[in-house]
Amino acid sequence: QVRLRESGPGRVKPSQTLSLTCTVTGGSITSNYVYWTWIRQPPGRGLEYIAYITNSDITNSTPSLKSRTSISRDTSKNQFTLQLSNVTPEDTAVYYCAGIRFLSNVVRANKDPSDYWGQGTQVTVSS
Repeated sequence: QVRLRESGPGRVKPSQTLSLTCTVTGGSITSNYVYWTWIRQPPGRGLEYIAYITNSDITNSTPSLKSRTSISRDTSKNQFTLQLSNVTPEDTAVYYCAGIRFLSNVVRANKDPSDYWGQGTQVTVSS
């Protein structure tokens, strides 16, 4: 069974860089048919797509966050990582990593039960 687990700091100060890692077990991030994705849910709002990376190292970020976002992967550790720079309190959210099969579900941040999702990790940006 494929499982994903997010790890990272629970609290970050404004202007710092947030770094989150997703560890995948029971499956491989070298799969050709999965978009390894980061999604977040700010308080009181819906799920928001952030970025994805594929097995071909193709990356994509949502336009509103593109200038502050970096996504990468470490196949030796079966992990992929999100970095979000110059954070503000508006970046406070529950952050999820996911393995999603269809691109339409990626950009819509649609939680399809046939995809793989982590439990989410709370990140609070405050001084």
